[in-house]
Order: sequence, then C-alpha cells, then structure tokens
Amino acid sequence: MATHQLPFPVERLRGRLVVSCQAYPGEPLRDPDAMRRMALAALEGGAAGVRAQGLADLRAIRAATDVPLIGLWKDGASGVVITPTAGHVRQVAATGAEIVALDATSRPRPDGRPLAESFAAAHEAGALVMADVATFEEGLRAAESGADLVGTTLSGYTDDSPHLPGPDLELVSRLAAALDVPVVAEGRIHTPAQARAALEAGAFAVVVGTAITHPTTLTRWFAAEVDAAHRPPSR
Repeated sequence: MATHQLPFPVERLRGRLVVSCQAYPGEPLRDPDAMRRMALAALEGGAAGVRAQGLADLRAIRAATDVPLIGLWKDGASGVVITPTAGHVRQVAATGAEIVALDATSRPRPDGRPLAESFAAAHEAGALVMADVATFEEGLRAAESGADLVGTTLSGYTDDSPHLPGPDLELVSRLAAALDVPVVAEGRIHTPAQARAALEAGAFAVVVGTAITHPTTLTRWFAAEVDAAHRPPSR
C-alpha cells in the first residue's frame, strides 16, 4: 500500500470502499438520476467514493456530492471500451471527475493512438489517471507511464488473464508489492469478506459494483438458488 504523500482525492480513499454505480444499456436503471440516487445511497452506507460511467451520469453525481469521483466512458462493444481515446478522457475530465479510469491493457486502442496520449490528456486537464489492467506486466507498464492509480479491474476479462470466480487477489498482492502508486482492487468482489481480503492482500482501496448496485444480477443469484431448490429431483 502506498505510504507517500498522495493527491487529496486519492488520500481520501486510503483503506476505504468505492462503490461503482453503473447500469447496462436498456436496463431500467440506465438513467443519470437513478445513478445519482444510487451513488447517494451508497455514500449513506459508508462508501468513501464513487466510480461511474457516462458523461450525463458523472455530471449528475458530481453535482450531488464532493466525494472523490472516478469517471469513465464506455464506448464500443468489444476490446478497449473503457475511456478508449484521449478525446474520451478529456470529456470525462470535464465532468468534474477528479480521477479518469481507462483501459490500460496491451490490447490495441480503437484509434490506434498510444496509451501515453490518454495519460497526458488526463493530466493536462488536471485529472488523475486510474489505469485498469488485467495482468501484472500491464500494471508495471501503466505505473511507469505515469498512472496515478492502478486497478485490477480487467483481470479475467482479457484472453491473457486468469478467469476466476472471485477477485484476482494474487494480482492485487503482486502489484501492491511492486508499485509505489496505489493499487485498487476491483472485479468480481461479491462479498464483504472478499473486500476485506483484498485490503489484506495490499490493496489501497476496494471498488465494488455488481454486488451493491446491480439489482438485476443480485436477483438472478437469488432466483437461481430458489429455482434449484424448487425444481423436482431428476429421476
């Protein structure tokens, strides 16, 4: 865990929970005011910061609270979709999000431009960079390239990273031991015990989304168990 002096928005997240408030296209909660309310509910529960996507959602959340806001813009259907270009970075920063999250994997970017341009665009706009990575090597490169935070967000979502049912705690531990910048644990953290385990593995902060803010998935988890219990035994 980073111990040197950090920018104020980052320092406020040390050892704390960040809640990701996002809804997928076509879902009933895909609405900026719904995400604003979701963020406020999470903050009432003890979250120290919010991660959210989409310019309208970010503006609505920023207007409602001054907690650290990690902003991103998902654009595209596959590959690099999290704040994929420097142009996306600038627009996310303009919403007032202090931290811009972006895909920092080794996959090609849709505009063919180098990742360094996106890092520079965030810093020029006065924002910090959270580099979402999938592997240890990507985390090292992101930190060397100027990322202010490195997140394990994309582990399990690329071909060269392990597909685990829960969080990639080994990646959290390895990055935390190797980097001077804060390492944020994110991805498939489904229980409070897993969130605690991520901090114990060396994470600076923990981001939880689905298990808190995605009722459709939560309902499916419960419905699957109920349906399994109700289903008559096979003969």
